[in-house]
Amino acid sequence: MASTSVAHPHLSEYEIWWRDHYNFLNEKGYKLRSRYSPDWVPSWTNTNKADINCEDGIVSPRYHLLDAQRTRDGARVSLKCIDVSRHPYEIEIGRYFCSSPLGEDPANHCVPIYDVLEVPNASHRMILVMPLLRNATDPYFDTVGEVVDCIHQLFEGLRFMHKHHVAHRDCMQLNILMDGSMFIDQWHPSEQYMSEDLKRAARHRTRMQSPPRYYYIDFGISRKYDASNTNPMELPIYGGDKGVPEFAEDSRRPWNPFPTDVWYLGHAIQETFLDRYSGVEFLSSLVSDMMHSDPVQRPNMDDVFSRFQVLRQGLSNWKLRSRVAHDDERSLFDFLAHWGRRIQYIVRRIPPT
Repeated sequence: MASTSVAHPHLSEYEIWWRDHYNFLNEKGYKLRSRYSPDWVPSWTNTNKADINCEDGIVSPRYHLLDAQRTRDGARVSLKCIDVSRHPYEIEIGRYFCSSPLGEDPANHCVPIYDVLEVPNASHRMILVMPLLRNATDPYFDTVGEVVDCIHQLFEGLRFMHKHHVAHRDCMQLNILMDGSMFIDQWHPSEQYMSEDLKRAARHRTRMQSPPRYYYIDFGISRKYDASNTNPMELPIYGGDKGVPEFAEDSRRPWNPFPTDVWYLGHAIQETFLDRYSGVEFLSSLVSDMMHSDPVQRPNMDDVFSRFQVLRQGLSNWKLRSRVAHDDERSLFDFLAHWGRRIQYIVRRIPPT
């Protein structure tokens, strides 16, 4: 995404590429932030403000992703520029999961694709338009019920993909996002803990008060197989998580990508919850089986989902309302704040999951 346009003292090279496509995107109905306007003058010019304290001073952290506003309704969206010569199936698989009736199925947790734009004078580049999502682990989880709801959605979503013969092949922690259901304030796309205008921390409710929906993103190395192919084999492609045991055993040998997906998700749950929260030990046995070093010994997603439902049914409402404490939230204040919320939920009869 290198640009041949004139440099700008406050824009990186990849940001200049987005600036060069500002008018094109505007014509298509998507308005970029003022930082990427060809006429942009930094808001801190001739002031005593520091750029990092200004909304338009924040650099977008990923070169191929940018946020925008859909002009017809004001919805915030995410734009992803992809090289179709490197990722030829991403659009096809994304559109497949958006097609009817799959797109209306509540078990479908694949990120929706609203639009696909052809980049002018670059036949190998396309821009996907998707909802603006955020880090699924921020803010921290508060109760067992919140963790259970998240994992239920993740198991349901990967099971749905596998049922329709699609292997994600990179369903690691960073490729799991959530919507903004729990947020009172719009957050800044590049500083997600801050409000959109960067003037305060973005206010939010808890997951129990406003349950978010979780999504799988990034189908760049995903594959869809014919239903008759019950044991597809693929040479390893390393995604974001480099720890897959079978790849370490033999990276030149083809492997079935479906058990690898199970390992990826198990490891994501291990890293996100078991390694950082207390109160989630009931997940250990299932996650351990999902991460078995021998892919043949791992449960498939139907088995994972069934076993999780049994676990879930064995949890009382008291357990579901009980606290899960992140490593960074072990103070007396955090403990008392949780109990204040817990009593409030019971009084207001807010369900635990």
